[in-house]
Amino acid sequence: MSFNTALTGLNAASADLNVKSNNIANVNTTGFKGSRAEFADVYAVSAFGSSNTAIGSGTVLNNVAQQFTQGNLEFTDNSLDLGISGEGFFALAPTQTSGEIVYSRAGAFGVNDDGYVVNSSGQYLRVFPVNDDGTVSSTSISSSMPLLLPNNAGTPQATSTVGLSTNLPSTATTVTGPIDPTDATSYNNSTSTTVYDSLGNEHIMTTYYRKTATANEWDVDVYLDEPAGSQTKISPVAATTLVFDPSAGGALDGASPTSITLSITALASGATVPQGITMSLVGTTQNSGGFSVVAGTQDGFATGRLSGLDISDDGLVRATYTNGQSTPLGKIALANFANPQGLKQIGNTAWEETLDSGGVLAGEAGTGSFGLIQSGALESSNIDLTAELVGLITAQRNFQANSKAIETNNAITQTIINLR
Repeated sequence: MSFNTALTGLNAASADLNVKSNNIANVNTTGFKGSRAEFADVYAVSAFGSSNTAIGSGTVLNNVAQQFTQGNLEFTDNSLDLGISGEGFFALAPTQTSGEIVYSRAGAFGVNDDGYVVNSSGQYLRVFPVNDDGTVSSTSISSSMPLLLPNNAGTPQATSTVGLSTNLPSTATTVTGPIDPTDATSYNNSTSTTVYDSLGNEHIMTTYYRKTATANEWDVDVYLDEPAGSQTKISPVAATTLVFDPSAGGALDGASPTSITLSITALASGATVPQGITMSLVGTTQNSGGFSVVAGTQDGFATGRLSGLDISDDGLVRATYTNGQSTPLGKIALANFANPQGLKQIGNTAWEETLDSGGVLAGEAGTGSFGLIQSGALESSNIDLTAELVGLITAQRNFQANSKAIETNNAITQTIINLR
């Protein structure tokens, strides 16, 4: 019996050595979670035996439990390197259309030849679908989908609204006659704004201001650089007259128009016409200051190409374009479990759901118990190398001690056999 008892000790020490060796071997594995060998004592006692006189029959490996403690975040220069600060796992699919989901803390991702975000094992990162404003439309794992990067250029948008606020000098001299862009004496001031047609082509829109003979009144006309080398009027035939209230600090009078409806009827680029633009003049003033543009905005933009990805700490992935626009692609799906130690380890720092782990709990980063996502960082192994090396020495001593027990038992047995 003593041989068997010592043998269980040898097996236990050997298992402990294996676990610690595996931990040490993966000290530099991204997202790796260390394991701990857990043992239980063995007592072979019958139902009617006396437990206070029973001698143990050795030990048995009861469990190899993974320790899901947080690893350090190491920062990189790759925006697709993702680390989770807190609880949660990335949801991954072995294939693009697979319904099988595996879970991992290793966030070293790249892009495959089809434009999908995958890890080094070719597993697809899953994201929740989002609306145009970036809000999630569903947080179910079953509704998640592989993250696909767009390979097309950003779609242009024609300008439909322009906001232009200026200050007009109250001391300006009166100018008579209609505004003529080719005659600088026919207007007092002008300013230009870049607008876009439906194909994303840029056009220069120029607004001209002329002080009339009536006090506190200015005429406004708007022209477009179309065709090239000339200007075409796109504001109404009659100039728009702005009226200012001197008792209100030179702000627009309540009876004055605050916007102009513009119409582009011909474009050499072949873009869609007519193109209607509403120009807002809210905020325009007339006072003793010089001519100045207070604010200028427009809602159009040119064609853009993909310039990068922006991943926020709540997991929202946006594609950014060279035209300054961004498009939400999805929100990274995070998963958690009531008992993470019940997950089945399948290698490649990935786990599968089991009955012991409980059902998957899906959600967004930064909500509930889920941690935040750090772009440009990787979670390192949670192994304490010093502690593992000390444990390795301890396991070796245990192995040697049990070997000594067998050696001693062998000597006793040999002595008994040699009795005369």
